[in-house]
Amino acid sequence: MADEKLTQLANPTNAIASYLDELLHTATGTALSEDIREREAEPVPLAEAQPQPAVIQEVVVSALKPTIQPEPEPEPEPEPEPEPPALQPDWSGQPFECLIFTVAGLQLAVPLVLLGAIHRIEDDIRPVPGSPRWYMGIRAGTQQNLRVVDTAEWIMAGRVPPNARDNYKFVIRLDNSEWGLACDDVAQSFTLSPADVRWRTARSKRPWLAGTVIEQMCALVDVRTMADLLVRAEQEHHLDLS
Repeated sequence: MADEKLTQLANPTNAIASYLDELLHTATGTALSEDIREREAEPVPLAEAQPQPAVIQEVVVSALKPTIQPEPEPEPEPEPEPEPPALQPDWSGQPFECLIFTVAGLQLAVPLVLLGAIHRIEDDIRPVPGSPRWYMGIRAGTQQNLRVVDTAEWIMAGRVPPNARDNYKFVIRLDNSEWGLACDDVAQSFTLSPADVRWRTARSKRPWLAGTVIEQMCALVDVRTMADLLVRAEQEHHLDLS
């Protein structure tokens, strides 16, 4: 019998029924005890004194019945914010020729349409006293002098390899400006389509960086922005480059 009772209680339905029976038995016993005391004090008809088990059961079941809370309606997921448009230079709307050059092991690319000229560093570049580290000096030319930038110091400040300047062999003039970027080597040119470049969507840092050439994994220089930044730096440092 004990095993049979344990088996019945193992079933959730039987356990709940047993619990209700116990509550009803307790409630009925309490009501009967009160009825006996009342009959001793004042006799009353038995029909009026007996408890109402059906009512007690209804109250107990109602108290134990779990309250079903309505499931909250799922909040709609916020729509993703649209990506900001790429900041493409005006020359990048159609396929364009590019030239790769290297600086301290870093590959950079410039569009040929904005490449002024390529000069070999054969003569010494005249330094300017009091100039910042990124400024190498003046390269004298037959038609115009060229302001030469230590490209590694300009774009890799704080991470320039030792003696990087000793490896410079060429100067690339930026468009028709008076500024030139010193570099180690110049590679072949190739054609790029706008889809071949991962264009930047913000220019808060390194404004001269237009994007990344995907296949070659090299930085694409925004030549005009680079020249404008150099002119601004010249004015801020009050450089006398004449």
